[in-house]
Amino acid sequence: MPRAFRLFFLRTTVAPRTMFSSYRLVAWGLLLGGIVGASLWCSAAHGAEPTRPPNIVLILADDLGYGDLGCYGQQRIKTPRLDRMAREGLRFTDFYAGCTVCAPSRCVLMTGYHMGHAYVRGNAGRANPEIQILRDRDATVAEVLKQAGFSTALCGKWGLGEEGSIGTPNKQGFDYFFGYLNQFHAHNYYPAYLLKNETRFPLKNVVPGEGEFGSGVATQRVEYSADLITAEALAWIEQHKDQPFFLYYAPTIPHANNEGRSEGMEVPDLGEYATTDWPPNQKAHAAMISRLDADVGRLLDLLKKLNLDETTLVLFSSDNGPHREGGNDPDFNNSNGRLQGIKRDLTEGGIRVPFLARWPGKITPGTSGFVGGFQDLLPTLAELAGATAGVPRDTDGLSIVPTLLGQSAQQKQHDYLYWLFYERGAGQAARMGSWKAVQQPYHTPLRLYNLEQEIGEERDVAAEQPAVVARLKAAMQAAYTPHDNWQLPDAAEAAKAGGKAKSQPQKKAGPP
Repeated sequence: MPRAFRLFFLRTTVAPRTMFSSYRLVAWGLLLGGIVGASLWCSAAHGAEPTRPPNIVLILADDLGYGDLGCYGQQRIKTPRLDRMAREGLRFTDFYAGCTVCAPSRCVLMTGYHMGHAYVRGNAGRANPEIQILRDRDATVAEVLKQAGFSTALCGKWGLGEEGSIGTPNKQGFDYFFGYLNQFHAHNYYPAYLLKNETRFPLKNVVPGEGEFGSGVATQRVEYSADLITAEALAWIEQHKDQPFFLYYAPTIPHANNEGRSEGMEVPDLGEYATTDWPPNQKAHAAMISRLDADVGRLLDLLKKLNLDETTLVLFSSDNGPHREGGNDPDFNNSNGRLQGIKRDLTEGGIRVPFLARWPGKITPGTSGFVGGFQDLLPTLAELAGATAGVPRDTDGLSIVPTLLGQSAQQKQHDYLYWLFYERGAGQAARMGSWKAVQQPYHTPLRLYNLEQEIGEERDVAAEQPAVVARLKAAMQAAYTPHDNWQLPDAAEAAKAGGKAKSQPQKKAGPP
């Protein structure tokens, strides 16, 4: 039995959280319907012109803050191409990553389950990478689109499977993969190798004392991984321009090389920031973001050159908030804008991210206040591809196709959004309308904020709103499903771990 049908059989015979006696029959019917629907793009119906779904390019930056782009308020780092993309498309103001660190966030993006139901719920340590591997039965965006006839590729960072495991991109729906499997390997911008499909692709860089996962700091820097990944992505588009395609382009910019410690902001040159009076790492951080911006511009230019501009949906986001690693100071250029907190915080600065959608002729330029997140991408892209039958029925996402196509009156809304984090004493958060609840560390009192009144989460109003607190506590309880691999700490453990970090992160005054 082909893997695609085996996956669907597993999902329709054993529902992850609910079971109905007629579920299997209904699901098989939906599968057949989805196959028929997905085939409409290649054949005329009742004499109508043949149509096909859009090509899809999903661009995911790494540790890019909500305030790092000009279109979200950045004043000093130059991002002209992404700002233009925002003007030509839809800019979301209230969109969220799946988590506040990379692997679980990317799991939410790929599978459509929020952190209370996702399989990969944290960044696994070097000692137990096996708990950061997707399973054979997990349905991914790539698998769903591949079943609908799309060619699929990932160029960049994966983070959900190790070499030789069932979790590699080629075993999770991607026809082609070029980049990093493991986040430790992805720290290094000058690695000794990248992965091409299932094989190591050697580079000319020299990395002494290279670790098990390919991490380290190069002593001879010859080939910059971000440049190679971008070139590969552009070449793949050219090769697949005549058929529906899905490209997941996931550069590691502006993540730090954590092995480089205080000199971890690796970039070939400082560009226009070389002559500023900024600290060296802030010059490098800005140069990385402007380099990412230019690479996105090259991709958009290629689509136009190939006459694919109006038949391609391009999405852009970041996997979590800005980092304080590799010598970077996120406060220097106000990387989180008006938001509170950074990466590893469940306040807005750690999880609210830029989200842009561009599809000329289909998406009307403007701004959307839809409150959504990474879990919405699987059902959205499946609907656009005519492949909704391949989406597990219990995912946590909503299709945002109505919002994208200017039909907001038809857009369903989330009852709430939910996040969970297992480091630093763990924590959880939920958003319900304009109300945001944060419990971090996990066993501390719940804090409540009204985001409509103040986006900076500075005034805790939990004591004034007991009924709202009760509703959000109930939502958190309903959202969480225990996981054997990811255990929440008891009160003593949480207090001990939480003592190493402030329970409520504080912002500095902003850039000088």
